[in-house]
Amino acid sequence: MKKVRKKELLDVIGIGIGPYNLSLAALIEEKTDLNAKFFDQTSQFEWHPGMLIDLTDLQVPFIADLVTFANPKSQYSFLNYLHSQNRMYQFFFFHRLEIPRQEYNHYAQWVVEQLSSCYFDYEVIDVMEEGNCYKVVVRDNGTHKVTEYYSRHVVLGTGTKPLVLEGMSGLPQEDVHHTSHYLFHKDTTVKGSVITIIGSGQSAAEVFYDLLKEQDKHEYHLTWLTRSEGILQLESSKLGQEFFAPDYIDYFHQLSFNQRIAALDTLDHLRNGIDPVTLNNIYNILYNRSIGDKKDNITIQPLTEIEEIFKIEEGYSLKCRQWQVEQSFQYESDKVILATGYIPNIPSWFNNRFGEKIQWEDEKRFKVSRDYKLVYKDEKEHSRSHHFYTLKNLEHSHGAGATNLGLAVDRNIQVINDIAREEVYPLQRNTIFSQFTMDQDS
Repeated sequence: MKKVRKKELLDVIGIGIGPYNLSLAALIEEKTDLNAKFFDQTSQFEWHPGMLIDLTDLQVPFIADLVTFANPKSQYSFLNYLHSQNRMYQFFFFHRLEIPRQEYNHYAQWVVEQLSSCYFDYEVIDVMEEGNCYKVVVRDNGTHKVTEYYSRHVVLGTGTKPLVLEGMSGLPQEDVHHTSHYLFHKDTTVKGSVITIIGSGQSAAEVFYDLLKEQDKHEYHLTWLTRSEGILQLESSKLGQEFFAPDYIDYFHQLSFNQRIAALDTLDHLRNGIDPVTLNNIYNILYNRSIGDKKDNITIQPLTEIEEIFKIEEGYSLKCRQWQVEQSFQYESDKVILATGYIPNIPSWFNNRFGEKIQWEDEKRFKVSRDYKLVYKDEKEHSRSHHFYTLKNLEHSHGAGATNLGLAVDRNIQVINDIAREEVYPLQRNTIFSQFTMDQDS
């Protein structure tokens, strides 16, 4: 375990080490002299470990790794990872742009091992302004020792946490749990007689598919309930993907808050749909099992919201409502898996220290500049001396691509260039065929 020392004023401290801040750490270490440290409270890098299901892929091509969009020659690229692992020919014959999720996780761990700035098992427990810098209070989870560090800038990259809706919490996790814990409880889940998945989107589909493949080894009835209007696929057309380009973010960010929120609703199919390959795989199994008029133990019902889950003598009862025809009913299940999404993981100290100092666009969403800085009420005071950057809670300010791995590198290019006050990495712009306004002089 690396031990951290507090000696000098740092240039930047990163809070949390997920893919976004890991990318930032790699890009800083490779081409700058910035003095940076990154802290994460977990013991090692694990990317959604509860959902690293066998044979599931990343939803973006491998080029959306931690560094390639900034520097294709980087030693931290995915291709260099393959080369170092003697897997180049295997990947060549794999003939895929998308890579297995387990391999992405292993690739990120490989990058972590090469960086001197990443510290795991250290939790940032407080951040406050002190003069022209930030004081960052860090606790060593192994020794419980608390150390103060000082940095000109901080970058919040604390990821997300599971969203468990009202009426679904407080139940035994081995029976009712979020998809983020799916693999941790899978061995007991498959012993149930009725397994119900609640929610839509990629996580719900992947869990359904995984359980569907194993259903013939067990005797459970598999149910999928979602309030969505259908089991709908992700928009994957080539022109449609241009909404994930930095050029669209430039356009989106200058819209009014109300216009941005309305645009997010319009582009929901870009953000929350299911990968077509996953849907095809599910349908192929369903079709083949239906040959000879066989009856599968399957229930799939959209248009259905779950209002509450409560314990009964054997298992659980789900209070359901088909909202389109306004039909209420009870559904019994032994095991329930919640694919109810995630919310930004904002540390407890954040609102106490900065809630009154920064500008908010509504009660939950803070104002963020185009280059990912929190906007203070007193902008002059923070115009040059020290900045608080955020790589999270950005959909309202930077659009549908805020959670897309392919845009993480562009975010970090802007943060690095802003901190270094020079163009360390050039920005890529004018890269798509679409445009979003008409030049009146053309």
